Amino acid sequence: MRIDLRGCVAGAMAALVAALFTAGPPTAASAQAPSRPNVLVIVADDQGWGDVSVHGNPAVATPRLDRLAREGVQFAHFFVQRAELLTGRYHPRGGVTGVSTGDERLDLGERTIADVFRAAGYATAAFGKWHNGTQPPYHPNSRGFDEFYGFTSGHWAQYIDAAMDHDGRPVTGRGYMPDDLTDRALAFLTEPRQGPAFVWLAYNTPHSPMQVPDRWWDAARQRQLPAHRYSADEDVPQTRAALAMVENLDWNVGRLLDGLAARQQLDDTVVVYLTDNGPNGWRWNGDMKGRKGTLDEGGVRSPLFVRWPTRVPAGGRVAPIAGAIDLLPTLADLVDVPLPDDRPLDGRSLVPLLRGDTSAGADARRWPDRALLAFSTNGRDVSVRTQQYRLDAAGALYDMVADPGQRQDISASHPAVVQQLTATRRRVSDEVGFGRVRPRRPFTVGGAAVTSLPARDGVPQGGLRRSSVHPNDSYFLEWSSTAYAVTWDVDVLQAGAYDVQAWYAVPAADVGASVRVTLGDASASARVRTAHDPPLVGPPDDRVPRTESPTKAFASMSLGTLAVPAGRATLRVDATAIPGRQAWELAGLTIVRR
Repeated sequence: MRIDLRGCVAGAMAALVAALFTAGPPTAASAQAPSRPNVLVIVADDQGWGDVSVHGNPAVATPRLDRLAREGVQFAHFFVQRAELLTGRYHPRGGVTGVSTGDERLDLGERTIADVFRAAGYATAAFGKWHNGTQPPYHPNSRGFDEFYGFTSGHWAQYIDAAMDHDGRPVTGRGYMPDDLTDRALAFLTEPRQGPAFVWLAYNTPHSPMQVPDRWWDAARQRQLPAHRYSADEDVPQTRAALAMVENLDWNVGRLLDGLAARQQLDDTVVVYLTDNGPNGWRWNGDMKGRKGTLDEGGVRSPLFVRWPTRVPAGGRVAPIAGAIDLLPTLADLVDVPLPDDRPLDGRSLVPLLRGDTSAGADARRWPDRALLAFSTNGRDVSVRTQQYRLDAAGALYDMVADPGQRQDISASHPAVVQQLTATRRRVSDEVGFGRVRPRRPFTVGGAAVTSLPARDGVPQGGLRRSSVHPNDSYFLEWSSTAYAVTWDVDVLQAGAYDVQAWYAVPAADVGASVRVTLGDASASARVRTAHDPPLVGPPDDRVPRTESPTKAFASMSLGTLAVPAGRATLRVDATAIPGRQAWELAGLTIVRR
């Protein structure tokens, strides 16, 4: 939701939040020896394997990322699905079944990479996109991160002076979001402290909406693009905007490297760069089949660069396949952080490959072959990749050595391979619970002093519609009937009295609606007495038209106080009287424990 901290009404709410919010995030565990390095993991959003110049794309210039690849080790075949980066486990194990409306949340029993590093004495921080839950204990401050600054949704509606979450408090960002996130990450890494730091820097770009400052857009807006297998389907302005956003990321990576070097910390920092899936459009991607949202090579292959000159030889190239599930065990092994042994990890340490230790099997001939699975969030589709083959979700088999573009299905001539990989797919799918029907998890209330319930997580009733078909960062609008309502399935973790604030907009002509909030047997009513009709934010800054929702600087109003017991219940907001054309536009609720 959008929170305008510059408005007087929203400012009052910010003061209320600040007054009632508990003390800051927990401090790190006891400091370790200073010889342990800092760890910086950089994850770009929707940048494909082909969106870097070191991979041969002539339409993009990424000299700092190329430097990372040159000064460290680059992986030729690295495959990513986002949630697996945090746990070292296939995402069905952690309960991730979608990208919004609560399906993106990791089960609370999962241990994150931040949990592991904080237990070893690291100060931990996440900056940027979280995409694994908003309400504590799903919030990043509850998942191992001492500090969080960013947004918890799958995508965000505005990248300039954006509404942000800082350790659960609403704040306003400074300037272009990737630049802002870089400033925060560099400040945390270079802050004087006794022990090392672990930073998860999850950039929001080049995910749409396609917003990028003039400096990079002007350089890319007329750029000639290379021909490729999907040229007929390419949205050229969207590609140019995406590449401009990548070049901004490259500049920011350079700022990180230069900032660490200026403080003599660069060589004492493990720097990892990767992306979360294939490109978010049909553009040049090394002739691979597929894009973001597919389980083909082009949909799940990512760059992976690892730099740490103390232990990782420069200029290394790793041929064996690897994946997101390997990130946690690899980093833990690399810096000597103990891993938990109370649950199986699906990944393995890639340290022998990073160090070029051929005696341990650093090339494809000596490193034991393996099968990596890519699971969709629809509960049906799975792709299997070995060093030589890919069995796609439809059962077609491709020789990825002879046919890296997946152009020739060889399943008929290799029935034994199909049988073997099909058996692997079935066995691992069963083991991780893929496709298993899971009960819906409620949204938690009272896990911290302040709980946010955005419109994204609400369910419209009676025909009420969202501002976009994409729930992330949407709001409810055209509330013209008393039959309309929004409900949230919640679990109140702590009994007590809770103040309920609504984030709304309404023009002066429609002021006067009566609204009600109900939670279990408790209810409260209020009247919309103050007009608040801000302009739309987002589309004016877009380089190409968006499909996501725009947003507004919503204001807050009190709906009253509810005294409720602990337990699961339905939270409902409806309008009991609408004197104008509409009751209001609703971006969500803030629940403050008294």
